[in-house]
Amino acid sequence: MNFDSLQLETPRLLLRLPRADELDAWAGMMADAEAARFIGGVMPRAVTWRALMTMIGAWHANGFAMFSVYEKATGRWVGRLGPWMPEGWPGTEVGWAIVRDCWGKGYAPEGAAAATDWRSSAWGGPT
Repeated sequence: MNFDSLQLETPRLLLRLPRADELDAWAGMMADAEAARFIGGVMPRAVTWRALMTMIGAWHANGFAMFSVYEKATGRWVGRLGPWMPEGWPGTEVGWAIVRDCWGKGYAPEGAAAATDWRSSAWGGPT
């Protein structure tokens, strides 16, 4: 699979593979207790770096992981979402985390639907 060109578009979002230069945005989201509440809680920058590197590595090891999510209108990083399957889990889930000031805009379901469709078509069958 060619990761260099992999990106998904929805009417309002661009989904692409995470990159190391997104650490500031990831760390900002993970420093917000409410935004990080259901994804492991507040993380110091060093732990967020490890989580970002894990996501990048998962793409290369498994051929899928969460995408970085950008608003098309602004170019701003607004979260992460996509298929994820930690070791020992019975199957793939589609999860998300969106920066709090973008909650209520429908970005999570819009992006999750695109990621689920991609996962199904790229791998054949449901996630």
